[in-house]
Amino acid sequence: MSESITQVGTEMRSYYGRPILKEPVWQPEVPCYFFTGGIAGGCSILHGVARVAGHDRLARTALYVGAAADVVSPLLLISDLGRPERFLKMLRVFKVTSPMSVGSWVLFVSGGASTTAALLELLGILRPVKWAAELLSFAAGPPLTTYTGTLLADTAIPVWHEARHELPWLFGASASASAGAATALFLQPGEAGPARRLAIGGAAAELACMRVMEHRLGFVGEVYKKGAAGKLARISEVCTAVGAGVLASRGRRSRAALVGGSALLLAGELALRWSVFRAGFQSARDPRYTVIPQRQRLEQER
Repeated sequence: MSESITQVGTEMRSYYGRPILKEPVWQPEVPCYFFTGGIAGGCSILHGVARVAGHDRLARTALYVGAAADVVSPLLLISDLGRPERFLKMLRVFKVTSPMSVGSWVLFVSGGASTTAALLELLGILRPVKWAAELLSFAAGPPLTTYTGTLLADTAIPVWHEARHELPWLFGASASASAGAATALFLQPGEAGPARRLAIGGAAAELACMRVMEHRLGFVGEVYKKGAAGKLARISEVCTAVGAGVLASRGRRSRAALVGGSALLLAGELALRWSVFRAGFQSARDPRYTVIPQRQRLEQER
């Protein structure tokens, strides 16, 4: 593949101006799904922990927020696929080696379990069935928060594939922050303590993971410093840091601070998903990010 490009000065071009890699075909619904899926998975975990700890109001709120996100997520995927039957066809088989197959089943199980539990909670009936649905939703939560990072890393897009060790952790931390902030929006400061702490902890872990990922990516990660991905990354960093700071300093006493900090944090997490999404397009468009890492690996092998 390295023979398919020419270098003019500092600019690297592919023959006939054709890209080495095709850009992703995913539509804008996909990064929005990454965001809502993260909220759904994180809320499943938060709900289970809150239920065991006896925080009933927090548990119910997390359950309802997660169920709402679980309802929206398949709709976003179906919109991206174009026809509902395409989503159903992904459920015909379960292939452990395919993040897409595993993720489709995880979303299907999580969505069915959380919406069932939320409906039964709202109606106050069939408590044993509700408990079973809650347990199933809790089990599906962790893979739902991280599989989308694995899905991106399983592609040939350089900035995604080279970050295969960090993306699942980054998405998991972002999901924790998103779930905590989304749940805290609907609670009073005295009831939102665990959700607020989850949001702050997730935000801190996400910012640290992003730094580690950019450092390990080296020059491939420079797409996070320029273009649309760079602008979104800066917006994400500012909103996440400020939102977490507001929640940490005033969120425990002020309802306005709790809502404002949570809203800023959610905006930052949405911008993060969009930044990672746009970085993939920018990475595929420039042949340098494909060819130079290949040459470096060949030199190391020699």
